[in-house]
Amino acid sequence: MTRTRANGVRLTLLGTFELECHGVCVRLPMSAQRLVAFVALHEHPVLRAYTAGSLWPETSDGRAHANLRSSLWRLHRCGHRLIDATGDGLRLDSGVRVDLREAEALARRCLVDGVDLELEPSVLAGDLLPDWYEDWILLERERYRSLRLRALDALCERLIHAGRLDDALDAGHAAVAGEPLRESAHRALVRVHLAEGNAGEAIRQYRLFRRLLRERLGLEPSGRMEELMREIPTMDTAR
Repeated sequence: MTRTRANGVRLTLLGTFELECHGVCVRLPMSAQRLVAFVALHEHPVLRAYTAGSLWPETSDGRAHANLRSSLWRLHRCGHRLIDATGDGLRLDSGVRVDLREAEALARRCLVDGVDLELEPSVLAGDLLPDWYEDWILLERERYRSLRLRALDALCERLIHAGRLDDALDAGHAAVAGEPLRESAHRALVRVHLAEGNAGEAIRQYRLFRRLLRERLGLEPSGRMEELMREIPTMDTAR
């Protein structure tokens, strides 16, 4: 089978694994999905030995390398050169667009170059392959989760200052959904409600966070949260 370069190919890793070639969804066996995802998470070529050992850690070296060769063969049958396998190195073909890389670039721009107020919070709402539990993906998932939540916090704050409170509310809720125990996200939502003049909603958000924190961690909100709530003259934080 003649394989073409991966132009027009999009790889989705956020929320679920999906491979789309020129608008058509391409189904891959699970072993090939894992291989593509593993290589896609590395910006530089990865050694075959490292790839085989990471994907099949409980087998012998010989069996792991055989599994890798089988997965590469299955992958090549799709008709697109998704992975460049030259020598001992493997890397994703440069023509493959990866949603994770695009989302990471947007998140970093929010934190370094300033927030794009037209950025849709939903772009940063998905986790990296949340239903996959291999060790090699856990650290990458946590790294990206931290990046996207910080970017959502920044987006929410900028939208508040811009007076776009409905959009700020969406960004704040996306951040809370990503980590319900993240205080900075709850503080941002409280600020949105206060900016809207909805003191009751601000109090409700505060009490929800305080209850979650007590029940799950046995902790109390920080002084920064308490100071924010003192902006409401009648607020009784003892309740």
